[in-house]
Amino acid sequence: MEQNNMLAMILAGGRGTRLLDLTKKNAKPAVYFGGKYRIIDFPLSNCANSDINVVGVLTQYESVELNAYAGQGQRWGLDTRGSGVYVLPPREKDGTKFDVYQGTADAITQNIDFIDKFNPEYVLVLSGDHIYKMNYAKMLKYHKEHDADATIAVLPVPMKEASRFGIMNTDDEGHIVEFEEKPEHPKSNLASMGIYIFNWKLLRKELLDDAKKTDTSHDFGKDIIPSYLNQGKNLMAWKFEGYWKDVGTIDSLWEANMDLLNKNNELNLDDPDWKIYTEDIPSLPQYIGEKGEVTHSYINQGAIIEGKVEDSVLFNGVTIAEDAVVSESVLMPGVSVGKGAKIYRALVSDDVKIDDGAVVGSPSSKEITLVAKHVKKGD
Repeated sequence: MEQNNMLAMILAGGRGTRLLDLTKKNAKPAVYFGGKYRIIDFPLSNCANSDINVVGVLTQYESVELNAYAGQGQRWGLDTRGSGVYVLPPREKDGTKFDVYQGTADAITQNIDFIDKFNPEYVLVLSGDHIYKMNYAKMLKYHKEHDADATIAVLPVPMKEASRFGIMNTDDEGHIVEFEEKPEHPKSNLASMGIYIFNWKLLRKELLDDAKKTDTSHDFGKDIIPSYLNQGKNLMAWKFEGYWKDVGTIDSLWEANMDLLNKNNELNLDDPDWKIYTEDIPSLPQYIGEKGEVTHSYINQGAIIEGKVEDSVLFNGVTIAEDAVVSESVLMPGVSVGKGAKIYRALVSDDVKIDDGAVVGSPSSKEITLVAKHVKKGD
């Protein structure tokens, strides 16, 4: 392992029900984002850029495609000697088949043997469904400097929104003194990002103790963190500054894609100093026909545009026919838009066909329209 001696575990098993049809046959972390990426590219790239070279990806629901995708560690430079991405689905234990992890902490508990193989000093626990860029090495440095038992990344949010989050209340030195899950009257605005660094030996003991209990959800936020606090362990809050988005709903996924079009976009996917790595798909150059028009949009190579595209994000293999209009929309790989079709404020799943003259959404609608199947004129 690298000098920092930290192993990462990415919790990528969420069912993603709020993403509706996008996750019917695909795990949420494998959902497409930003013209050429998948959501899980972000935590994996963050690990690679932070010199973490052993990453476990814990999968379960609709995980076939995610397993195959995440298992290709070379995409993120995580396939060199002593490094790798390891896909870890629930497994049989003591003759009992586990179909799902019972909670976030249980997911780590079921993989204690895997972690022990590498004997890390620290374990980083991440979610696989957030869009952000973070240097975990800086967080680890903070953890070491404060001789912490656990460090939790927190994001300052507007106080009026704080009641929607798990809130960490701290003293003046950043020590966490109280954790409140979605408090009606929050005492601070430091929201937990669900990103944790633990000292492995202590966490290992805590996980095994939790596994023996019956009155537990086997969850980090609900059980492990409160237990640490009750025992007087040294918990530190590390403040993150930068872009972060939980893309667990259709609206938030659409919003995160639209954020890429802002001039002051904090995410900056073209930053050479912090690359977000993804699969390299061979494609033809982008083609814009004589009648094609593109304004203020993020278009991947391989798109063929004969119509009008504005304020939108288009992936590889998208085709827009003559007189079609695509506005404020996200079109995933292989989407085909017919002649004269109109698409407004929509999120269109991969390989969907929009027939000639069909209309999707409305330019004045406050809701985002999800399209996951063939759309015919008049639908």
